[in-house]
Amino acid sequence: MTAGLSRPIFCLVTERSRLSPATDSELVRLAGHAAAAGVTLIQIRERDADGGRLLSLTRAVIAAVAGTGAKVVVNDRTDVALAAGADGVHLRADSPPAWQVRSIVPPGFLIGRSVHDDVEAIGAAGTGVDYLILGTIFPSASKSAGTTWLGPEALERATRATAIPVLAIGGITADKVASIAAAGAAGVAAIGLFADLQRDATDDAVAMSLRRLVGDLRAAFHGGAAAR
Repeated sequence: MTAGLSRPIFCLVTERSRLSPATDSELVRLAGHAAAAGVTLIQIRERDADGGRLLSLTRAVIAAVAGTGAKVVVNDRTDVALAAGADGVHLRADSPPAWQVRSIVPPGFLIGRSVHDDVEAIGAAGTGVDYLILGTIFPSASKSAGTTWLGPEALERATRATAIPVLAIGGITADKVASIAAAGAAGVAAIGLFADLQRDATDDAVAMSLRRLVGDLRAAFHGGAAAR
């Protein structure tokens, strides 16, 4: 258990430009359905939103997931996370160190960090973070062709070298989750894996698709854990 997160951890990383329509309300709708389906962590990552808009959006997402047990973290903006009453902040690789953030947040505040290789993951593990997101693991439409794909091998090196939960991100599809689980990951973080289910779908269809997806993810992790 990490700050109220039980394994496996499934993290929806938001990017409203992937939604149809690409609006704040659709993002909130997806977050609510995802949390109800069993997604355990919502990372609000809307890089084009100013502080006021990000604050309003975060508060709306917190309200949408209330009662589900899902945690809400804000990408990079510790000030917005605190003002909105979010559960934590997700730091970029170039953000201040977690120990520095820890000195200004309340007890139990969740702090995650993005890392881009196993060496960086090992270095970040001792800085006061609660979890790490490592990527890009597989080729992803959201990354340029020149991006280095780490693969499950680097993921396994990171998970074996640290007790901090490591989530895999980048090119995550349901058929790849078993290999991620077998590499020792604590879970997955993704944009399209969840967001693509929302496109032009009714509430009932989105809810059903997300429940089925989370069930498949959970089954893959239980199988992967049993196989190791």
